[in-house]
Amino acid sequence: MTETELYEQRKTAIHLLRSGVSKSEVAQELDRSVSWVYKWQQRYEQEGWVGLHSRSRAPHHSPNRIPASVRQRVREARSELEAEAATRQGLQYIGAPAVQAKLKKKKVRRIPSTASIERILRAADMTRPHQSTGEENVIYPRLHPTQTQQLCQVDIVPHFLRGGQAIACFNGIDVVSRYPTGQAYERRRSQEAAQFLIQVWQDIGIPQYTQVDNEGCFSGGFTHPGVLGKVVRLALHVGTELVFSPIGHPQSNGSVERFHQDYDQHVWKDTDLDNRSEVQAQAEPFFSHYRHSHHHSALRGASPAEVHQRITPRQLSPDFQLPTHKLPLTEGRIHFMRRVKPDHTVSVLNLTWSVPDAKPDQGVWVTLELNTSGATLRIYDAAPGALQRTCLVEHPFPLKETVQPIRAELLPQPANNLLADLITGAVFRLDRVASFLSTMF
Repeated sequence: MTETELYEQRKTAIHLLRSGVSKSEVAQELDRSVSWVYKWQQRYEQEGWVGLHSRSRAPHHSPNRIPASVRQRVREARSELEAEAATRQGLQYIGAPAVQAKLKKKKVRRIPSTASIERILRAADMTRPHQSTGEENVIYPRLHPTQTQQLCQVDIVPHFLRGGQAIACFNGIDVVSRYPTGQAYERRRSQEAAQFLIQVWQDIGIPQYTQVDNEGCFSGGFTHPGVLGKVVRLALHVGTELVFSPIGHPQSNGSVERFHQDYDQHVWKDTDLDNRSEVQAQAEPFFSHYRHSHHHSALRGASPAEVHQRITPRQLSPDFQLPTHKLPLTEGRIHFMRRVKPDHTVSVLNLTWSVPDAKPDQGVWVTLELNTSGATLRIYDAAPGALQRTCLVEHPFPLKETVQPIRAELLPQPANNLLADLITGAVFRLDRVASFLSTMF
């Protein structure tokens, strides 16, 4: 795990603690020990955010110091990537992994690790300083799923093939069961995003909520106001509620971000892959092992597959194909986790909405509800399922087309199935309570 990934994980722990989550639950969420959570809480209370960085353990001398010629090749590769990024389209990256891929393409001997490349670039003042959005220190309302099929998180992690070509690796995971699926694509357009979500809903099942980030392939872009793109329409069509994470706040997608680390370690470390087929051939054994492993402390000795099977998933038909035509809008809900700006507004779907009763830098939950009579955007101070939840403001949402009624197969399940699901969820919650009590005695 890189220093950046460690830092983000520690920040996630602090955000969870500040939002009222117990140390035991934080440890379970992040697959860490309670003592680890306590350590970084103490460090944060003493030093603030800067205290979450690892303290240097570097020796006073470096017998394996990288030769000056290699350091020069690193700087040259970074400059070339900067120039390419300014003129080319597609998957363009300039970070340490991209520099490493460029050096492999040039057949440079003794290629440094990504951590070493980052240090070389930092010493040469060739890194771009982090531009804080203010999002990372905001406490956002978040969902607290207690059983499978409630929340699935989806995200993209970039990697590079042997020749230096960038590839987009989509991963999805059920937050409670930790049951994953993944697919690599050569591009990251809405077409690929929609195709992968279909795979998620076929492999994992259709959850109540599907959480994604704000990339254009999911959101529909950042140009036209009020646009409901391909992925949004597809989610409404299959009957899941799409949730967009806060902008610049990867901690909110913590489960899939943590999964990326295992994926990178087992699929990409010390491997040179030439194409998508090789990526999938390398990834499939990892996914199978992960689904049936018993290493998750949060699952109390069970495997992701075992926990996932406790509730029969509502899966998308394996015959379902992405429609070639534009899907109509269907009744349903879309959600956004957003920060209130100093002028008491939030930005959703390239439109600005006032929240006069909210405080600047307050995290809020925005819900766009579509029905046959129109659409309404409501802004709340808490996520669905919270014990106390207040609607801060309500706005009509402009639509240029009619909304279709919800399809019959998406209507609520029969009462007996609901009862079974409730019982299963209650058992799982009792398991979590028992786990928490065991840490106290």
